[in-house]
Amino acid sequence: MKPFRVRLTFILIALIGISMIGAGFTMAQLFRDSHINALEENMSREINLLSGTLDFVDMEAPEAVAYYTQQAEHIAKLTDSRITFITKAGRVIGDSEKNPLEMDNHSTREEEILAAEDGVGRSIRYSDTLDRKMLYVAGAVSSDQGFDGYIRLSMGLDAVSEGLNRAWLYMAGVLVLLFMAATLVSYKVASSMTSPLEQITRVARRITDLDYDARVPMRRKDEVGQLATAINAMADSLQDQLKTIRDNEDLLQSVLDNMTGGILMINAEEKIALVNRATEKMLDISNSEVAGHSYRELKRHYELTRLVEEGVSNKQPIHEERTIYNPGERIIRLDAVPMMQDDSYRGMLFLLQEVTEIRRLEKMRSEFVANVSHELKTPVAAVKGFAETLLGGGVTDEKTARSFLQIIYDENERLNRLIGDILELSKIESKRVQLDCSPVHLIDFFDSVLGTISKVAEKKNISLSAEVPEELFIEGDEDKLRQIFMNLLSNAINYTHEGGSVKVSVINRVKPDGTETVVFTVSDTGMGIPRKDLPRIFERFYRVDKARSRSSGGTGLGLSIVKHLVELHRGAISVQSELGIGSSFILELPLLQEEKL
Repeated sequence: MKPFRVRLTFILIALIGISMIGAGFTMAQLFRDSHINALEENMSREINLLSGTLDFVDMEAPEAVAYYTQQAEHIAKLTDSRITFITKAGRVIGDSEKNPLEMDNHSTREEEILAAEDGVGRSIRYSDTLDRKMLYVAGAVSSDQGFDGYIRLSMGLDAVSEGLNRAWLYMAGVLVLLFMAATLVSYKVASSMTSPLEQITRVARRITDLDYDARVPMRRKDEVGQLATAINAMADSLQDQLKTIRDNEDLLQSVLDNMTGGILMINAEEKIALVNRATEKMLDISNSEVAGHSYRELKRHYELTRLVEEGVSNKQPIHEERTIYNPGERIIRLDAVPMMQDDSYRGMLFLLQEVTEIRRLEKMRSEFVANVSHELKTPVAAVKGFAETLLGGGVTDEKTARSFLQIIYDENERLNRLIGDILELSKIESKRVQLDCSPVHLIDFFDSVLGTISKVAEKKNISLSAEVPEELFIEGDEDKLRQIFMNLLSNAINYTHEGGSVKVSVINRVKPDGTETVVFTVSDTGMGIPRKDLPRIFERFYRVDKARSRSSGGTGLGLSIVKHLVELHRGAISVQSELGIGSSFILELPLLQEEKL
């Protein structure tokens, strides 16, 4: 620790020495400036005195040079300074030290230029004539006797230099004494500080090594004790701030990881700075693999990469959609904004949002409107056409007229069913339908449903059967369940050839998590559904056999209503079918409905 003590002593002495030297230079400069300012003011007053008392003659008179030279020499003896008379054009017409005729033009001298502007000018420079540094003060003087120029006084700065030298000698003596006293005091101060400072240094090193639990065990009341307290407070603050930073980082990471939208950040060097989990899943990439690499490494998503490149190049906001394939077709909406901080460009931030489902729903909505218009137009046109024929008197045969009226009635019924189904579907989709749940005894329920629809089946010689456990109950809205199975059984009968069969089977199932469900299967021996149509079978107005569906009076909304009612019961529906063999609609509903809080 002794070398440190010695170093500290020398540092203190050096600081005192530097302070004294700095103070000496400052004082010397102040002394020099004040003395020069005093000289300048005296010389200015002398010029003003001369301008008021001197007898001037015409500057252009032949005897002007001799006269002003004589006056300059006379005044110089009285003022102990050099006197020079100068015309406005810079020509010297009188000087106390040199023949004016041998002197050059003074129009470019600093003091004359300043005097021309402000009335009085000053400059300090080396005089080649007198071989020493001089102070020059010039004043603009104008007299009615024909003098219009400058009177310049100059004086040597030797007195100022002598004063400075004396000051330096005095300060040097004082400095030596101070150095001797400072050496003794500094050594004692260093000795008292080294031991606690060594302890503080060890703790500071531990904190530097990220050991924020380190503390200085010191209870002193002096400055060193205050330093120890400050170190401990700093360690406490760092520990709290580090915890806050880590908590914020964890929170920010959690937000980024749980965002449904993707985040892609490109820094100013055009490298990927951040990719969140949603983007990783969307683009099938990993943040650890692409971070720090160029965004062009996303080249397998060509359209998206080209859009990112456009944003990075132009540094302008972007709002576009692109289609990528990962693995299937996906529509990605990309919103980009430049990141600015204090008018400095920091990179581009891209928000990726998958809108595949939104666009699909928009397309379905558009198709729904078109289909509704088409479906409504057909019966309305039929009713209008046959009614116009009857009103026009073109049908005189009563049998034909009755057939026309029957067609009008059937089309009206179809129109009513269509409007009813549309309203029902609208209520279900807008969540305005509430379930009125109660226990439903399934064997009695299906006896009633099959009894209602049996007449239709008998017309096509189709056998109806049901396999339902006798004591099985389910909690649900009986009216909605009836609507579900009436739709499914009606479809099964309509698309089953004469002599076929339609069957309902019900089983109770327990899931691995312990919840109980009831599985319903409505199967038929009909024509079946092509594999390509299976994914769209529950869409509104989608028909597999459009001609047969229209002839049977179907609206194309039945299965869509069924799907929504099943989901309203928190269930699921699926379909299995083979062409020429038949179809099976499988429903799985919970045995008990959860109570809504």
